[in-house]
Amino acid sequence: MNAAERFRAAVDRRDLAALDDLFTDDVRLYSPVKFQPFEGKPMVLGLFGVLLRTFENFRYIGQYAGTAETSTDGTTSPSEVLLFRTTVGGKQIHGIDLLHFDDDGRIKEFTVMVRPQSAVHTLGEAVLAGLIADGLVPAPADQS
Repeated sequence: MNAAERFRAAVDRRDLAALDDLFTDDVRLYSPVKFQPFEGKPMVLGLFGVLLRTFENFRYIGQYAGTAETSTDGTTSPSEVLLFRTTVGGKQIHGIDLLHFDDDGRIKEFTVMVRPQSAVHTLGEAVLAGLIADGLVPAPADQS
């Protein structure tokens, strides 16, 4: 079983400990709702804890392997695209996870893209609430 298959299996089982073994210490996750990446294994695992609670009926529906240039350093690395479907807050989401692997087969970069735009907004609100609840990011300053 390759790293992408182990990743899929860990997500299917909602197994954060298994995900921990699949990420590099300096993993970067590029989110569809945040310009700057989530950086480092503790933050990315915390984000996955929120996502696994937030997604309803999450399932991978396809997989493609190849190579791609990374955002981090512009080098080409083994990569896989995982297509998924899920629901968040009643909104149907279609998306892809783009995984880049290091020389040891661990995930060093992770990019998530989702559609439609209304689902991106709903997902962003739900994830932010979860990150705040878990103490991973501060609550926004009161605007009143």
